[in-house]
Amino acid sequence: MSENAAPQWDFSSEEGRKNYQRALRAYPGQVIVDLAALKSNMGQLVSRVSGSGAGVMGVIKADAYGHGLIPTALAALAGGATWLGSAQPREALLLRRAGIGVDRCRILALMYSGPFAPLQELIANDIDISVGSLTGIGQVVRAAEVLGRPARVHVEVETGFGRNGFTADSFDRALKALRSAAARGSVEVVGLWSHLAVADMPQVPGFVASTDAQIEAFGDFTDRMRAAGLEPQVRHLANTAATLTRPAIHFELTRPGIGLYGYEPDPSMGDPASYGLTPAMTLQAQLGTVKDLPAGHGISYGRAYLTGRATSTAIMPLGYADGIHRSASGFDAEGAMGREHAGGPVRLMTGHGPKLVRVSGRVCMDQCVLDLHGLAADLGVSEGDTVILFGPGRGEAYAEPTADDWARCAGTISYEIFTCLRNRIPRLYLHAAQVLPPEDLRLLDPGSIL
Repeated sequence: MSENAAPQWDFSSEEGRKNYQRALRAYPGQVIVDLAALKSNMGQLVSRVSGSGAGVMGVIKADAYGHGLIPTALAALAGGATWLGSAQPREALLLRRAGIGVDRCRILALMYSGPFAPLQELIANDIDISVGSLTGIGQVVRAAEVLGRPARVHVEVETGFGRNGFTADSFDRALKALRSAAARGSVEVVGLWSHLAVADMPQVPGFVASTDAQIEAFGDFTDRMRAAGLEPQVRHLANTAATLTRPAIHFELTRPGIGLYGYEPDPSMGDPASYGLTPAMTLQAQLGTVKDLPAGHGISYGRAYLTGRATSTAIMPLGYADGIHRSASGFDAEGAMGREHAGGPVRLMTGHGPKLVRVSGRVCMDQCVLDLHGLAADLGVSEGDTVILFGPGRGEAYAEPTADDWARCAGTISYEIFTCLRNRIPRLYLHAAQVLPPEDLRLLDPGSIL
């Protein structure tokens, strides 16, 4: 068995090497996350705002975009983040329970279902809470009064995204309720925030104008809040795109998400390297059955792909139940669909060097088929070989796809490529000892450290 398609992983110890081997036996696919890359990416984002004095919130929602909540949070803090942002209360509480206290960072829970949210637990754990409706304000106030301590709230406003937040028409009622609750000591109004819709497309004039309009609306909300006697301590509007390209709206806090993980918000902005970012995740798998097929043989459901010549195929034992998008299936013009569609790219190592092959036929629940476009015996490919679905991308000669490449094949974005990866795929962490102090290392699963 060869593992040459995988990088020569920088194991921290012999135990790290054993952890890797155990992961290969546990499941035929692995997610490798480089904590040094996460720390470096956060450092780059922090450097972008250093001149303005703004803080940086590392957005770690959705299990840190599939990278793993606790390891990613710790790497973000090591890189200079002073805030962490979670979508759900559960994530915020997991961070506090893991030992990330208020002495390390502030944590903001961005959304929740008010009637069922553990608001008292959030307040007791010194977690900031977003409010974007009058009902939400009432629920947070009641939780704070039952607990006997004020809730720290950030007021979300609707500037043009069309999602959460107070509209211009409802804002006066919100300010009245907040002012009354603050006077009673039930809330501390900490922040004002909103979310940008199209800041990730700065080359499109209409979208630039739309972002300008959102910024102007945010300024109006700020003025109204101040006029009501509620001075926000921190304003945050800048996502990754605005953190990178709009220093005028860094305010007191920026809120980058995808940049932490090493990707640009939209390919129209250029590649990650142009911003000093490095993709932190590699997805790899070990090949299953390798066999020879004649020309004209159908592959997978629906015969959407027919082999163009005598060739070998290999099973890649990850499928849509693992988060491999079915829309990344590969068709050829000879197949039943009568059209070509490039399947997801996979880096294969052969006796002649690296080779890029693609998912051939439809993605199945637990597997995909790869047409090797050659005979396995000639290529030196065999069952058990490690292949790379995506990684940081190391240049054309290395033939390593990125999550952006998979996103193009699947008709989606890199964010979805990460977050759809199921937890049955083991997560393993590189450079943990180099990035984290001993007290943080103890917060990780020892079996996940390479």
